Amino acid sequence: MIEKQIVSKKVKENLLEGYVAEQISSKAYSKIEIKKTPLGERILVYTSKPGLVVGRAGSNITKLTKNLKTKFDMENPQVEVVELENPDLDAKSIADRIVSSFERYGPKRFKSIGYRSLQNIMDAEALGAEIVISGRGVPSSRTKTWRFSAGHLKKSGDISENHMEKTISVAHLKSGSIGIKVSILTPDVKLPDDIKIRELEKEEKEIKVEEKNEEPKEEKTEKEIKENGKKERP
Repeated sequence: MIEKQIVSKKVKENLLEGYVAEQISSKAYSKIEIKKTPLGERILVYTSKPGLVVGRAGSNITKLTKNLKTKFDMENPQVEVVELENPDLDAKSIADRIVSSFERYGPKRFKSIGYRSLQNIMDAEALGAEIVISGRGVPSSRTKTWRFSAGHLKKSGDISENHMEKTISVAHLKSGSIGIKVSILTPDVKLPDDIKIRELEKEEKEIKVEEKNEEPKEEKTEKEIKENGKKERP
């Protein structure tokens, strides 16, 4: 029962994301999150270009909200646009930027485009990144696949599956189609093998010893003792 609910939820999210991509420009948004609230379903659209998603006077959001009510049977959908804090750490934004560069300048400068995009990712303090450009449109006699990588990346395991930014985009050119795959390990990911040893600072406590100054007693002479003895007699 639980498995069916999870599968149906994922299918709904994929259909919803595909529908949103049709309604707005696919290059304008990065990802979509669906959260259930007591007032209804909250749909968060993450984008680096909020103006393209919102439209004039919020026309795109109003139209999208009405369509979601009828097509996806949502009672009270709330569409919110969230601007990305750092687009250079978002895999889809990087891939869309590379696609637009290919469409504008052609594939001849693919090396400089790949290295520049990789440098932008690493300048944003990413732990690691990889950009793979492949396809018939790549102008190379040696290989049709070029890989640009830097830093540290996980190829398998939980980190690779659930905590890395990954996306695939395609640039359709006259010379052929070029696929762009971008993988980013963001700086907020905690690696299991990253162990830091903290050195405890030893607090030296100063113990103050109070010395008592005792004055030495003066020894009485024999004369003083005899005189004192005479005075004490009646």
